[in-house]
Amino acid sequence: MDLMSLTAVELGKKIQAKEVTVEEAVKAAIASIKAKEEKINSFVTIDEEGALKKAAEVQAKIDAGELKGALAGVPVAIKDNMCTEGLLTTCSSKILYNFIPTYTAEAVKRLEDAGCVIVGKTNMDEFAMGSTTETSAFGATKNPWNTEHVPGGSSGGSCAAVAAEEVPFALGSDTGGSIRQPSSFCGVTGIKPTYGTVSRYGLIAYGSSLDQIGPIAKDVTDCATILEAIASYDTKDSTSVNRDDLKFTEALVDDVKGMKIGIPKDYLGDGLDPEVKSAILAAADELKKKGAVVEEFDLGLVEYAIPAYYVIACAEASSNLARFDGVKYGYRTKEYTDLHNMYKKSRSEGFGPEVKRRIMLGSFVLSSGYYDAYYLKALRVKALIKKAFDDAFVKYDVILGPAAPTTAPKLGESLSDPIQMYLGDIYTISVNLAGLPGISLPCGIDKNGLPIGLQLIGDCFKEKNIIRAAYSFEKTREHKRSAIAEEYSNKNAADTNKSAGAQ
Repeated sequence: MDLMSLTAVELGKKIQAKEVTVEEAVKAAIASIKAKEEKINSFVTIDEEGALKKAAEVQAKIDAGELKGALAGVPVAIKDNMCTEGLLTTCSSKILYNFIPTYTAEAVKRLEDAGCVIVGKTNMDEFAMGSTTETSAFGATKNPWNTEHVPGGSSGGSCAAVAAEEVPFALGSDTGGSIRQPSSFCGVTGIKPTYGTVSRYGLIAYGSSLDQIGPIAKDVTDCATILEAIASYDTKDSTSVNRDDLKFTEALVDDVKGMKIGIPKDYLGDGLDPEVKSAILAAADELKKKGAVVEEFDLGLVEYAIPAYYVIACAEASSNLARFDGVKYGYRTKEYTDLHNMYKKSRSEGFGPEVKRRIMLGSFVLSSGYYDAYYLKALRVKALIKKAFDDAFVKYDVILGPAAPTTAPKLGESLSDPIQMYLGDIYTISVNLAGLPGISLPCGIDKNGLPIGLQLIGDCFKEKNIIRAAYSFEKTREHKRSAIAEEYSNKNAADTNKSAGAQ
């Protein structure tokens, strides 16, 4: 049996039933990673020794009846911008090439407490700045459906690892669509929860008012289960929200009768690929057949979301990344004349072009004379966008639309035109500006065999609405595996038959 073809919940059940040991599950993940990494490059760090040691500890707790949760013993990959004690954490940047944290991010710690085993850290756009996972200092990650295409970003490594069946699930972070867009490109499911639901403690910050950690997995059941495990109130995070409605698995119900779903007309206009539009409207029809009330409406302000987002995100990034100066940790230039020269050279040599571009833009909009003209204006637009969504959610339970305007572009196409890359975030960034929950799940395949992603957006703290709608839609279609996953599975089956024949 190919253990990595199972969902996280299915694998967890087999471990609890003693059909599979934790060590077998971890070894299967490590073997799968080693077999596929040359083609995919979804990992920065693989911790084989640490994972096997942890597997033995978790197995002992399961045998003793101390760990009975749905995820106990399941291998997981962590995006490389979440701190992991004793394990290299680079943000896929040269400037943090040797950074080993002394503590673990709260969301990761909660997974470890649930019995999950970390097998490695996944590749990403440098400091989460990018939409293709091509800005990584460790090379681009490839899309498991077609390795000539990007996996999306910035959580491209996590999404590719799940789509390639290297691990059953992974954690990503979402600042402007960085979980939902690569989930769409890689044909997997990803949730960005309401801002404040998952602790940001230990997440290396890009845009502090926008960042949120979330799960990436094969299906909605896994995502709801993982989100339930990582969501918590955390006194170490000043933006953490104390919620009492974190039983997300209760929403795994195939019933949308009477649910009101709105489709913004602005999301179906110019720039949307016809194949993507067709798949999104077909998904809406499926939900309508199940009893949902679906209608189009005017959301407004969509055209202002991208400039507002990039002003705010870059301003926060320039402030957050000021700490990487070559003094306390990370990369330091070899030759310098004085302290200021050391700062300049360390940062110039340590950061990549996209990070430098955003730091400079952020420093500019925060500078004297431009703060009011750009940054404060962007904050006002952010408030207007939140109000537009508030007005929409008076009428609708869920907003439905595409996760991205196209399917995954080819490697190299986006970096040559950064503005075009920024425009690819048009359907996802408003969700972060308004602090809303959103989910992306597969809804079709284009003529080139690449996945199309459906996005469902809910009101603040209403994750259960989008989980219920997503689960109901998911029941109308079969899960499709990526080309890399199929190829490896077929090879395994052939090897098994060959050895059986030899005996």
